[in-house]
Amino acid sequence: MHTEWPQPDAPSPVAAPAPAAPAGATVVPDFLPPEFRAPCRQDVSGFMMRWDLPLVIDGEVHACHCGAYRNWIVFNMRDDSVWLRCEAGHEAEETRLDTAWYNRNSGPVDHFHPTLEDGLRHLGH
Repeated sequence: MHTEWPQPDAPSPVAAPAPAAPAGATVVPDFLPPEFRAPCRQDVSGFMMRWDLPLVIDGEVHACHCGAYRNWIVFNMRDDSVWLRCEAGHEAEETRLDTAWYNRNSGPVDHFHPTLEDGLRHLGH
């Protein structure tokens, strides 16, 4: 499941230009073509999805400091950062993941939620 929060109330968004890649960097295109992406809205805090399996990053299973290594909620924020939340509620930014990774691994948005807590409840956390 993939969800967005908070409930959008603002008028149609204005698309921001994509940032330029640093010299020598490998550019990985986003998974979805622009016409199928959710618009970036000023009032949207981000997207979230469940990740039930162990999360392998750079060949290693990612684990929380509490020992949890599966059943994550993955957040993709407006600033293109990706955060992970374990079932115990610990949250941390994962700098090795980005919006392109999130887009490749998430499905379509199936619900909009007015609050983060409603979205977490919907995703079973």
